[in-house]
Amino acid sequence: MAYTFFGIDHVQLAAPAGCEAAARIFFGDLLGMTEITKPEDLRKRGGVWFQCGGQQLHVGVDSTFVAAKKAHPAFHVQNLAALRERILAQDIPVQDDGLLPGAERFYVTDPFGNRLEFLEWRDDRDAH
Repeated sequence: MAYTFFGIDHVQLAAPAGCEAAARIFFGDLLGMTEITKPEDLRKRGGVWFQCGGQQLHVGVDSTFVAAKKAHPAFHVQNLAALRERILAQDIPVQDDGLLPGAERFYVTDPFGNRLEFLEWRDDRDAH
């Protein structure tokens, strides 16, 4: 039986209980992602979901939460400089990284300590 990968449907980040308000402020208000209503049967678990381009970002509650300091999602952004300015304007530290050939990128820590990467390809490639 043959199968085909279409790409990544969603990425889940773990967060502690009670994370919803901080996630809405950071991912929704600051980053500009649109919140998605979770299916009824999953709402009781807590957390919050967002649309991120053609994919989704799920922030899920983990009762034994430990922040991801190395493993991380990388968000492909158009006009990375504007996002960087918006983040810095909120006094959120940005770690610049020029080590990926052909890309501008930086790292940020979400309100829960998870590492996030934001990048923009200089040669207008759509995916890597």
